[in-house]
Amino acid sequence: MKKTIVQAGKDFFQGKRVLMRVDFNVPQNEDGSISDDTRIKAALPTIDFLRQAEAKVILMSHLGRPKGKSEKWTLKPVAKRLTELLAKTGSGKVIFAEDCTGEPAVTAISQLNAGDVCLLENLRFYAEEEKNDPQFAKKLAELGDVYVDDAFGTSHRAHASTEGVTHFLRPALAGMLLEREIKMLSETLNNPSRPFATIVGGAKVSSKMGVLDHLLTRADVIIIGGAMVFSFLKARGLEIGKSLVEDDQLDYCRKLEAKAKAKGVSLVLPVDFICAREIKPDAEKICVKANEIPADMMGLDLGPESMSEILSLLKNCKTILWNGPLGVFEVSGFEKGTYALIDELVKLTGSGVKTIVGGGDSVSALKAKNIPDSDMTHVSTGGGASLEFLEGIELPGIACLDEAEAKTPAAC
Repeated sequence: MKKTIVQAGKDFFQGKRVLMRVDFNVPQNEDGSISDDTRIKAALPTIDFLRQAEAKVILMSHLGRPKGKSEKWTLKPVAKRLTELLAKTGSGKVIFAEDCTGEPAVTAISQLNAGDVCLLENLRFYAEEEKNDPQFAKKLAELGDVYVDDAFGTSHRAHASTEGVTHFLRPALAGMLLEREIKMLSETLNNPSRPFATIVGGAKVSSKMGVLDHLLTRADVIIIGGAMVFSFLKARGLEIGKSLVEDDQLDYCRKLEAKAKAKGVSLVLPVDFICAREIKPDAEKICVKANEIPADMMGLDLGPESMSEILSLLKNCKTILWNGPLGVFEVSGFEKGTYALIDELVKLTGSGVKTIVGGGDSVSALKAKNIPDSDMTHVSTGGGASLEFLEGIELPGIACLDEAEAKTPAAC
């Protein structure tokens, strides 16, 4: 495990400049205002801990994919929203630095008192950030006395602010959000209460191969959903109409089914689908069995029989991991399967089942249905990061942090 700010203790941070990586890559409205502040709120526990410890908190984040400096991608609106949120939890001001390095950053930080916060301008205004340029990382490191990473969503990238900075600034500690992500995902993969079911959806098998291979060694049940299911069905020899398929993955699908059978893992494929000729809300829809998809139609959501079977399976499970929607939930008429799954997960969470939502489009589906994160055991803040974590890949933004000290055995 990685050493955390809680393990370091509040006394350690008193008076120190804490350089903290956060993930404030938030969606915005046309006028630049924040349309969803979930990621900002997710960092508040760590920020408040450091404020209470009387540290000087220096936040750095990226926003979007700007090509050089651009007013469109400034973090000023984020600073405004952060100020509003922090005003509810304690005293202390928020200063915005017009740059993330150099004189503007140094001047802004020099104005901080204990418990104050400074948000640096967008890291990606500099190409050196994504290139993990050592000189750029060193400039960032010079702004702090301690490094804290609380940006799980960027931990799969070896950038200057996530990995490079740790070569110049120690200690490098995990914030509360990052600690929770590591703990929840690690426990789910390595020590789940059983039966352990996973629901893996999405468009392409090729994007989930690593996840499927890794889960095959850990799960009791793997339920396949989304468009990726049609590659599995075609691999079985079924006609799939115009449904999305990856012909170069058919052999992989056959091998995965064979491995699952050999390991005693239940690999579940849907048995019926909602089909249409077009992905439109007003498109004519029919429900057909998996082996009866018309040649001129495509499967766009799971049918009622599939959902009944899946929900029945989940009722007996103690741990459930969900990554990827079951249909084209963004389009009205094809959201029922995904939404029925969400409703069931909410019920099961309430009855004590551990439910983990693995980031990305699954989180988007929760938001589209107005389901708060608190209705699940854990909702990951990382899309690509959670996917790589579920594949068993060591994330560079986590690997570079300090290891927790080994506990000394109690004397007899």
